Amino acid sequence: MNPSTALATVLVDELVRCGMREVVLAPGSRSAALALALYELEAEGRVRLHVRIDERSAGFLALGLAKASGTPVPVVTTSGTAAANLHPATIEADQSGVPLLLLTADRPPELRSTGANQTIDQVKLFGDSVRLFAEVGVPERVTGLTAYWRALTGRAWASAAGTLTRNPGPVHLNVAFREPLVPDGDFDWPEPLGGRENGAPWTSAEAPAVVAPYIRLPARTLVMVGDTTPEIGRAASVLAGEHGWPVISEPSGNARRGPHAISTGGLLLEIDSFVDAARPEHILVVGRPTLSRAVMSLLKDPRSAVSVVATTANWADATRTAAQVLHALPASDGHHEPDAEWLALWQEAESAARSTLDDALDDDEAAELGLARSLYAALPADALLFLGSSMPVRDVFTAAAPRDGVTVLANRGAAGIDGTVSSAMGAALAWQRDGGGRAFAVMGDLTALHDSNGLVLGPDEPQPDLTIIVVNNDGGAIFGLLEQGHDDYADAFERVFGTPHGVDFAAWCGATQTPHTRTASVGAALDAVLDPRGSGIRVVELRTDRASVARTRRSVRDLIESAVTSLL
Repeated sequence: MNPSTALATVLVDELVRCGMREVVLAPGSRSAALALALYELEAEGRVRLHVRIDERSAGFLALGLAKASGTPVPVVTTSGTAAANLHPATIEADQSGVPLLLLTADRPPELRSTGANQTIDQVKLFGDSVRLFAEVGVPERVTGLTAYWRALTGRAWASAAGTLTRNPGPVHLNVAFREPLVPDGDFDWPEPLGGRENGAPWTSAEAPAVVAPYIRLPARTLVMVGDTTPEIGRAASVLAGEHGWPVISEPSGNARRGPHAISTGGLLLEIDSFVDAARPEHILVVGRPTLSRAVMSLLKDPRSAVSVVATTANWADATRTAAQVLHALPASDGHHEPDAEWLALWQEAESAARSTLDDALDDDEAAELGLARSLYAALPADALLFLGSSMPVRDVFTAAAPRDGVTVLANRGAAGIDGTVSSAMGAALAWQRDGGGRAFAVMGDLTALHDSNGLVLGPDEPQPDLTIIVVNNDGGAIFGLLEQGHDDYADAFERVFGTPHGVDFAAWCGATQTPHTRTASVGAALDAVLDPRGSGIRVVELRTDRASVARTRRSVRDLIESAVTSLL
């Protein structure tokens, strides 16, 4: 057996022993040994293999698979710029704590810095964005390497999962191969290549037990849930219910449920008179809030103490106001006394704002917010919803009423729009493999176009039941809500921010034979999205007017301020 085949065979076998269920591959020559070893694993039914022609898309597909499953997912590339194209997904995985294994094939050291084809410096290519980097070393026909390869693989897996560090994220193994790169028909090797008996991993890392802290928090505590895992978000919602605390949750916080959920919280915090009347004594921050300037302003205010729950080794404190960091959600001691009057003030404001918001969103001009409200309410139980990081996640934060039964994911680590189609695809695949229901994704037109290759799947690739809703306002609507959207910059705005593209999405979908439905109203879009006859990957396009986006939000904010102020 040649060294390349030996290393590849051992490495992928050990990954399965560690728990690998999914793996993503982008084709290439230098990674041939890994590709062929994975093909054999797929044929044996030991792993589900996903092949993508674009490494950036492959990286984000692996990210979505890992985000939905909570399990490390390897992504394999050849050398050169192929490996560099994993960097955007690596940054997102780093910032959001998603376990990825980056397996980049490389040329051997004697070819580096010589002008050899497809050879770049891949050593520590991703810098500090990875939890662990290892130069595996060129395999050679000597004894002692089986234990090294298997032990290193186990260490990489545990580092990606954050088993001991409580800091999951990407890990990079750079694997250099000399030719020959494919099996040569010889199975002789100077030592056994097998692993532990009964399919056990070479090294098993055991996570330390996490004991919830017992801590007495004030009755006037507001729970602020940002981007976090669905399990933690739901636990935060339960904790708030037990203590009588109001909860403001971003969509990917997954705590927008139950009678304590203040779904209009982002809007309420923009009303100074309400904040003065309902100011919390204490704010418990769970996850990473990023969507609302009003939320950040409240966290900066020294009149409210701030505690942060850090379920990993990193914690969110962008305002630098956290007085304490808890390693887990605090346990309920059963001796709390809710401030019923204060909670009622929040709930009454929520009721008034929700009623006003619903009336305003019945207007046809409020199409994007109206879609967010109606789609979130109408999704079937056990649905997965993946939201684009530009307007869709903000629209749901603003407009969607509380409900159970929907799990929301989004790439909110670095909050970029790249890779969203592929991430949604990966999340849907993992979700449905584990028995989840239908999957949906909502993204803007620029986000969809940014990851056009996400729809390129070969005929043999696993395909999820995923409906992608593209809100097409022909450009970048979010910039109209920011300072550059002011009339002072009107002459420059459309050219450098609005960026209309004029793309025909039916033709875009036609290139990949993806079913496409174009709609012009929220009702028609919902009918197409929720059609039970639909299955597989399909795109529903909702055409909207970009100019109305900022106008609608200003109108909604003014109406809600008037309704809530009248309660005070």
